[in-house]
Amino acid sequence: MNTYDGKAADAKAQSATFDKTLAGTLKSAGYPAKADPAQINWPMAIVVLTILVIFVTMVYGPIAAMLVEMFPARIRYTSMSLPYHIGNGWFGGFLPATAFAIVAARGDIYSGLWYPIVIALATFVIGMLFVKDTRKSNVYHED
Repeated sequence: MNTYDGKAADAKAQSATFDKTLAGTLKSAGYPAKADPAQINWPMAIVVLTILVIFVTMVYGPIAAMLVEMFPARIRYTSMSLPYHIGNGWFGGFLPATAFAIVAARGDIYSGLWYPIVIALATFVIGMLFVKDTRKSNVYHED
């Protein structure tokens, strides 16, 4: 397997060789050069995206309410923001890249689904063990 060094003196030639090899390999594997917009089922794509947006909104409301109740007022903003952005940014943001890497490493198109499943299970277990019930606590004032 050839390597590619972007800082080498012949980097442009290496890039051209890589692009040509990649295009030939993809073509021989049966991949089209570009997507065919005529084969997209636009109404179904819009329905699926709408459903996904509804799912996100169904999850965001309870998450926001729960995070507000978990922390005292003086540190609430930072305490809410940090776990939310780590969870969504790192675990959610890297989900496509991580799932793709798992698929590429395993060679099974469905193996990438294990990443979100494991993260969801870990979140559930950690939540059940460490998230306290705040029903009877005063979350609006410092005590």
